Amino acid sequence: MKILLVNPKIIKDPVHGYVEVDEEILPLLDSPAIQRLRYIRQLGFSYLVYPGANHTRFEHSVGTMHLAGIACRQFGLSKEDSRLVLVAALLHDVGHGPFSHASEPLIEAYLGRIHDDIERIVESQFGALLDPLGISPSDVCAVVKGNHHLSGIIHGDLDVDRMDYLLRDAYYTGAPYGTVDAHRLLRNIHLTTEGVVLDENGINAAESLLIARTLMRPSVYYHHVSRIGECMFQLSVLDHMSTGPAGGFERICTCDDGECMHELRTSKSPHAREMADRLYRRRLYKRAIYAGQDQINTAAFQAGWSIERARKIAGEIACMAGCQAADVLVDIPPIPGDMSLEVQVKNRHTLIGFAEISPRLQTLNQTRREQWRLGVYTLPEYREVVTDAAAEVLHIKKPTRQDTLF
Repeated sequence: MKILLVNPKIIKDPVHGYVEVDEEILPLLDSPAIQRLRYIRQLGFSYLVYPGANHTRFEHSVGTMHLAGIACRQFGLSKEDSRLVLVAALLHDVGHGPFSHASEPLIEAYLGRIHDDIERIVESQFGALLDPLGISPSDVCAVVKGNHHLSGIIHGDLDVDRMDYLLRDAYYTGAPYGTVDAHRLLRNIHLTTEGVVLDENGINAAESLLIARTLMRPSVYYHHVSRIGECMFQLSVLDHMSTGPAGGFERICTCDDGECMHELRTSKSPHAREMADRLYRRRLYKRAIYAGQDQINTAAFQAGWSIERARKIAGEIACMAGCQAADVLVDIPPIPGDMSLEVQVKNRHTLIGFAEISPRLQTLNQTRREQWRLGVYTLPEYREVVTDAAAEVLHIKKPTRQDTLF
């Protein structure tokens, strides 16, 4: 009798080493929607700060699937449940637009969805591929959106999505802050009917994840140069959309990074072309205002904040400063909410809330609030007049030398 050996697909990943992909998953991996992720930068415009940050959503999706497989084995899930989690992990980012989170505000404002809303993509592009696996598109979407009893593996407080992107982003940027002991964490968490339970041996690993999230925010995810790039990109897209291109936002948000930049650099709008060209050549706007919560009334900016309102305020600042509206960018990111770990810690024979065990959580949340910055950016030649105008329009306390961080 002949024994047929089926070898899994092996992918060499710089973060996790050798990653095995089950043969039944390969048709999904080779699908156009997943292959498109090879051309979507994971960190948007962070490559303008960190030249190595050119890794993609494809790599992250494969890495997330790999860690999800380890978690499934740790939890002792059935073959059917494991297959569903692996597929959801691989597909969880197919809804991203060009430059990842840089296009997210546009997708949310003008298409009424976020990148987790992948129902349309999964049903239209993966339905026929999921059917032989006995997986329904609705179950995949439920896991991705956090509406399934298995969601905690890839969509929770200690999820493999977060573990992979912190490790991967730290690796490619060279920032030494994203260190997470993912394997120790996975060995010390358990999936129960009451949710995720953490063994007390995994407390330090869980804290390292929280610390990594906190330290990576200002140095990578909210670095001012990356934020300037995102604002310039968004204004370029808005100006391009004013020319009424075929397909509108729906089409441009399905582009990959290269296709989108080509469209912007060949736009009928001269402003869109100029902004895209500035991005391409790294001739970026500069900070005129970079203010923390102690300098402004944050409540006034968070109520009903939108891209349209940001452009309206930018116009007011530009008018007062004597320049064009396109010469001013207003960037008011959401104030970070408190991190929490809604997990129970198994301490001998009792279960205790993580916050009761770890006193660092409160300190880290205070740090995150202090990291928040409102930015007003402009061309170098307008920096001084825009600083004065923005301070008056936005009622910002005059920045000190330490605040400006020029």
